[in-house]
Amino acid sequence: MATRQRGRSSSGTQWVGSDGNRPADYVAWLGTIKGRVAEARRRAVLAVNVELVRLYWYIGREILERQASQGWGAGVIERLSRDLREAFPEMKGFSKANLISMRAFAEAWSEAAIDQQAVGQLPWGHNVLLLARLKNPELRLRYAEQAVRDGWSRMTLELQIKNRLLERQGQAVTNFSARLPEPHSNVARESLKDPYLFDFLGLGEDAFERDIENALIRHIARFLLELGTGFAFVGRQQRIEVAGDEFFIDLLFYHTRLKCYVVVELKAGAFKPEHAGQLNFYLAAVDAQIKAPEDKPTIGLLLCRSQNRLVAEYALSGIDKPIGVAEYQLVRALPEPLDTSLPTVEQLESELLVPHLDAARDVPGT
Repeated sequence: MATRQRGRSSSGTQWVGSDGNRPADYVAWLGTIKGRVAEARRRAVLAVNVELVRLYWYIGREILERQASQGWGAGVIERLSRDLREAFPEMKGFSKANLISMRAFAEAWSEAAIDQQAVGQLPWGHNVLLLARLKNPELRLRYAEQAVRDGWSRMTLELQIKNRLLERQGQAVTNFSARLPEPHSNVARESLKDPYLFDFLGLGEDAFERDIENALIRHIARFLLELGTGFAFVGRQQRIEVAGDEFFIDLLFYHTRLKCYVVVELKAGAFKPEHAGQLNFYLAAVDAQIKAPEDKPTIGLLLCRSQNRLVAEYALSGIDKPIGVAEYQLVRALPEPLDTSLPTVEQLESELLVPHLDAARDVPGT
């Protein structure tokens, strides 16, 4: 049986052993310490990751320079791989395939970029994925920056590249520049995209509005991921009453970054100007009945199967409230990014990290 030990702290609080009662503030104190330990562990793992990325960049640069200055062919990579694995048998990551990725990494980024930009903060697996999937350096950097900012896992990064998230951001037709002050209007515009991809719903092109709405709620996690960072689901078929008449909003969200409600209306057909008028009415009702004084003006998002952008622009120009119009696709129509000749992350999975970095898998965003 455990021995009960008693004592008193300097403040006079009586202490009882682990099998008895504890001071009332002990649990909170333990939580604080555990939080510090977890944070220190996370920082340590990230610090080791930064050093690993720098090491891989250095090796890649050395291969590039030797091949350029001394005319060494591709055979040097295979020889270097064999010699490094023999010299450091406890380390992983020195396969021929990974050395090829290091060479491509050094060719893609300067030393200053590694030290100062987001690529230096990403795990090696994220960087290999960016190199393998994206050829455009500016677009690659934008994805790296958002991956760091939003803490994307590698799986999420791969999904966002596949779905061409950044190429679609800010593409919706809006009247935000005329209805919202800067810089809020710019942030709001970037929070919307066009088109939205709902291929994960498994619905055909002939689906009705209510079918789409029901499916979006069933797949709310994927729906929120597609909407983007900051969207929090409030409710569906939100009831509002105006002068004794009932109205129901399809979907209501709150955007934590924009600090405003977002009303989403679904249309199974093409955009029509009267849709904007209906949504304008809903926004006015939400501003009057739901919006708190500290909230910013409510934003509307009208999702249609198709739209004529010029018609949408004309329709929104005469609308008082901030509204965006975008298409959605139930069947994927966007082309996926082309792979390069680099090995995939999956092919390198067992070679990417030295053993003591396995703890990195427990860190969000790695």
